[in-house]
Amino acid sequence: MKKSTVFRALPLVALCASNLSFAAETNANSYKFSGTLDLGIFRDFDGTNNVGPISRSNVALSGERDLGNGNKANFKLSVRLDPSSGDANDPGDTKKPFFHGEATVGLKNDKLGSIKLGRALDVLGNNNWAYDPFYNFDSIASSAWHLWSWNYTTDRTSNTSKATGKPAGEYGRLNNGIFYDSPDFNGFKLHVSGSFEKSPKVQGSGTENNLGAAVTYNKGPISLMLGNSKNTSGDKETFLGGKYTIGTLELMGAIDRTSYNGTTVSTNTAKTAGVSYGMGKYRFMGSVGQIDDAQSTKMMGVGAQYFIDNQTNVYVSAGSKSFKTLSSTNAIGVGINYSF
Repeated sequence: MKKSTVFRALPLVALCASNLSFAAETNANSYKFSGTLDLGIFRDFDGTNNVGPISRSNVALSGERDLGNGNKANFKLSVRLDPSSGDANDPGDTKKPFFHGEATVGLKNDKLGSIKLGRALDVLGNNNWAYDPFYNFDSIASSAWHLWSWNYTTDRTSNTSKATGKPAGEYGRLNNGIFYDSPDFNGFKLHVSGSFEKSPKVQGSGTENNLGAAVTYNKGPISLMLGNSKNTSGDKETFLGGKYTIGTLELMGAIDRTSYNGTTVSTNTAKTAGVSYGMGKYRFMGSVGQIDDAQSTKMMGVGAQYFIDNQTNVYVSAGSKSFKTLSSTNAIGVGINYSF
């Protein structure tokens, strides 16, 4: 090859090399923009008519980088929102962080499991949804939504009340946390979550560490979970769940016991049972539950979904609560749910 030909070929070689480098970088990194948008028309348990989310909505950005030798680095940022108004975070009185859903960075090893740091669901919230036919996510029909975690918040003071400016509790999610999930051992997995930073020194804050652990078993038609968590104030939650699957039929039940560590310890136990059945593009769900509070609160919910495609479904949900001395309350709604 002539010298001049070589020099003319150099830019092409450099371009090819840069393209190869970019391709390698792209293959080593993967990014995903995902989320769920849920909106419905419903009459709530307090008798009000609403247009808004029946289940929660969020948008999330996550990523993963292959570090080689079975190691990966990852992150996730998830924002909760109300699609009816465009407001970030959950509606209601409590002011919550922008990345309310999750904000974590972590490492994963094929043989050792995964560990991540930041804000995320603790071991109970991240796993117990599997034992409710509504995935602990339907504010109308889910008995789990209304009865689980009765006395328990992951932190009593990590949020702020919009009305009073005073500390408010956080349900399910843990700030400044460490989260570990083990590899699968013949169907068994160990999950641990905790936080060793003390709560801010405000009214109601605790001085202990947050620590939770759970063991799950998923193999064949059987799914089981046993977990326990304790917050910085000494409140505790213990959860036992089971599910049996026969084709598209799922039968499930759970016991959730919570204790509030106040002047006296207040302990309540919720028992729930549920069923889910898929038939073509349809899915039918039902749940019942009861908790041993002063009113012996009972909950019953039913729902049905029609899947337009794998990412979009329209649904109807109905729920009823009954009490020992109070009048029963009911709710009903129809909605659309789109995931991407």
